[in-house]
Amino acid sequence: MATIELTKDNFNETLQDNDFVLIDFWASWCGPCKMFAPVYERASEKHDDLVFAKVDTEAQQELAASFNIQSIPTLMIVRDRTVLYAQPGALPETALEDLIQQARDLDMDEVRKQIAQQQGDGSAQE
Repeated sequence: MATIELTKDNFNETLQDNDFVLIDFWASWCGPCKMFAPVYERASEKHDDLVFAKVDTEAQQELAASFNIQSIPTLMIVRDRTVLYAQPGALPETALEDLIQQARDLDMDEVRKQIAQQQGDGSAQE
């Protein structure tokens, strides 16, 4: 599956309609983004059961700002509408594959439970 372009118009719908979405925040002038693009594209072809999306931070400044994207490329992994990973930096192919596998292996019920506990702990301390 080829990558899809995300905009503020289709972003929420894409995350609502898909259980596992990888998002590459990038810009055409960014050297590391250009180096990461073919790695990301190959992964999208290999994992055709996942959605691989790209956000052009120049064209979608509002969307990039809403996620506080300050360095690009930034890779975000969203599973079951929960952000599991969001880090800047171009990953080598082996690291990207490892990250995808780790995200696949997560027990999302356990993740949601941990998030709920953290949110409960945070409000209790205030």
